[in-house]
Amino acid sequence: MKASERREVWLVDLGLAAKVRPALVLSVPADETDRSLVTLIPHTTSLRGSRFEVTMHVPFLRAGAFDAQGLVTIPHAKLLRPLGRLQPGQLAEIETRVLAWLGMRQP
Repeated sequence: MKASERREVWLVDLGLAAKVRPALVLSVPADETDRSLVTLIPHTTSLRGSRFEVTMHVPFLRAGAFDAQGLVTIPHAKLLRPLGRLQPGQLAEIETRVLAWLGMRQP
């Protein structure tokens, strides 16, 4: 399987409760000495209006948002297939919300 890269959105198996859904790859690619893990921001279509939701329109996703509060790290094997790639500015917007969620920057 193709290695995942930052800015890519993949269809991911997040387990029984979270189901299969799109998620943004936030982590850098692992090398042979690293664990085969990937950190993701899930995409949701069930919006709550949270300040940590980042709505954006991309052609390969249904209307919804990336949820910065949903950070998850999973084995690379749970990535099913790539869906597309965000633009650098879109990734920067999500990174800002993640840093705010972690208390590292104001939103």
